[in-house]
Amino acid sequence: MAGALSEVLGEVLVAADGEEVAVSALAARGVSLVGLYFGCSLGGPCAQLGASLNAFYGRFRGEAAAAGGQRLEIVFVSAEQEQQQWQEAVRAMPWLALPFADKHRKLKLWNKYRVSNIPSLIFIDASTGKVVCRNGLLVIRDDPEGLEFPWGPKPFSEVVAGPLLRYNGQTLDSNALEGSYVGVYFSAHWCPPCRSLTRVLVESYRKIKEAGQKFEILFVSADRSEDSFKQYFSEMPWVAVPYADEARRSRLNRLYGIQGIPTLIVLDSKGDVITRQGRVEVLNDIECHEFPWHPKPVLELTDTNAVQLNEGPCLVLFVDSEDDGESDAAKQLIQPIAEKIIAKYKAKEEEAPLLFFVAGEDDMTDSLRDYTNLPEAAPLLTILDMSARAKYVMDVEEITPEIVEAFVSDFLADKLKPEPI
Repeated sequence: MAGALSEVLGEVLVAADGEEVAVSALAARGVSLVGLYFGCSLGGPCAQLGASLNAFYGRFRGEAAAAGGQRLEIVFVSAEQEQQQWQEAVRAMPWLALPFADKHRKLKLWNKYRVSNIPSLIFIDASTGKVVCRNGLLVIRDDPEGLEFPWGPKPFSEVVAGPLLRYNGQTLDSNALEGSYVGVYFSAHWCPPCRSLTRVLVESYRKIKEAGQKFEILFVSADRSEDSFKQYFSEMPWVAVPYADEARRSRLNRLYGIQGIPTLIVLDSKGDVITRQGRVEVLNDIECHEFPWHPKPVLELTDTNAVQLNEGPCLVLFVDSEDDGESDAAKQLIQPIAEKIIAKYKAKEEEAPLLFFVAGEDDMTDSLRDYTNLPEAAPLLTILDMSARAKYVMDVEEITPEIVEAFVSDFLADKLKPEPI
């Protein structure tokens, strides 16, 4: 266990009293699940979570005292910028914390698990380091007694099981989704980007169905009332989880680790995820020619997919022409490296640590260069880490596959020195 967990957390954690605790010691305590708690001490949602998380953790501590073994440990991954605030926060917590000085590892964890909001609680298997549940906050709400421990992922067909609603008021069983591609659509009427996407998605749905594809969309509402749900759902030609079935809606959110809306998860006919970026795909492929949108190793940077730059480190190769031929040549240059990285991490059942883009010349790219203070040179090879506000730049006259591969390898091995954005 220690090897896999040490790779994630390092060798040492800190307890509330300031004492160091070896990560390897968690095995002796019987810990089988670790909750990574991304948060801060500054009021708001993190403070509101404190009481419920304390009570939740306390039940497992009490169980450990009675049984002589502790199944769950929580590790605080702080967003604090000042050490005094971090110390005050840790002293008030009964669990462990990542050392304040280990800032590099903190950023790696935020990127590795694609954390975009705090508080966030992600459960990982202590023996393998692999993600068990991405939305631990819903676990605390839905299973405060810990009866469903360890909250591992279940098949989509099992989580969605039950009656579904049609837009015309009729019901059907979730078995009707079997054998079809399914878009699991997390959305709400109160959310303006959701309503904008829904209008586009209605047309995409129609085009895909008319093309003869077996495709259904399942609306999982985040509306604040049943009336809002009914009003919003009346605009949709697909099916929905009944609003009153809050438990099932929550389980679907937990299954896919939803951190924001709108989110469209596209599944294959077996219920396995094809892409979590359905929103971007729908907006980029208005005619749905590329449905069901299997992920591409290298993307052309556009207004609609630029939001992905905020999800973690991204390799961006800037080229000096708006000509499609130039962009295609750049994609072909970096695609073998991207495929190699993606395959390596897929074999470990992990998300790739880099996204890969080619950027041409347009207003959006100019804005990105200005924001990140990049030189006007092209071709220009960069890795942009927006969450860490860091950039890595390779400014050479000719970009070759060997240069790209060495650049990526050095980045993954922490050999490159970042420049501030």
